[in-house]
Amino acid sequence: MHTLKIKDLVVQIENKVILNHLNLEIKTGEIHAIMGPNGTGKSTLSKVIMGDSNYEILEGDILFDDKSILHMSVDERARLGIFLGMQMPLEIEGVTNADFLRTAIHSKQGNDFKLMKFIKEMNQICDQLKMDKQMIHRSLNSGFSGGERKKNEILQMYLLKPNTVLLDEIDSGLDVDSLKIVGENVMNYYKNQECGILLITHYQRLLDYIKPDYIHIMMDGKIIKSGDHRLVLEIENQGYEKIKEEILGENS
Repeated sequence: MHTLKIKDLVVQIENKVILNHLNLEIKTGEIHAIMGPNGTGKSTLSKVIMGDSNYEILEGDILFDDKSILHMSVDERARLGIFLGMQMPLEIEGVTNADFLRTAIHSKQGNDFKLMKFIKEMNQICDQLKMDKQMIHRSLNSGFSGGERKKNEILQMYLLKPNTVLLDEIDSGLDVDSLKIVGENVMNYYKNQECGILLITHYQRLLDYIKPDYIHIMMDGKIIKSGDHRLVLEIENQGYEKIKEEILGENS
């Protein structure tokens, strides 16, 4: 059992506060979805958890199993088992997908790494994701479509076997078929691995495949309302601003 806890977090970039006293706790066996309008800090949250040095933490803490990880580098956080599936995965020319993945898995497994087992598992997951195996031998994300990049993130997730998964708008750029494949594979991973998931999305359609236990509405850098799947219908019927007005009215 692992717990990722964001505690009263205040974060700024270029002297602008993006996260404003945000609190959230994700445990193994839970799926949390964060929804909200553009520019409210959703993607910032995932980057800060992963250790992006562009952001300055003014207050608060990020705890993994009750220990602060603020001092840790990105790779140290990854070794704890935290994984970020990025909204816009980086393109790295000259490093093949296979070399990148092999190096990452070898770094994690050390002397336990078995090349043939790695190749077999990689090929199997490519089949699950309906990925062209030629992509494995191309430069990382070079010339990949939006859907191919997102499937590649899920491939990395399966191979690295993280215990805490952050998915930042993994649905953006996906067509209907790819959305179904990605969504079902994320849910399959969740069912077969002991992990917690933080899902950042704009759209209800992803939640047709990935079923969150908790849904949070994020506005102005903080979570303003949390609930179960019924909160999605409330968002669809009322919109974010109406919900915000109701909450302000209740608190006045």
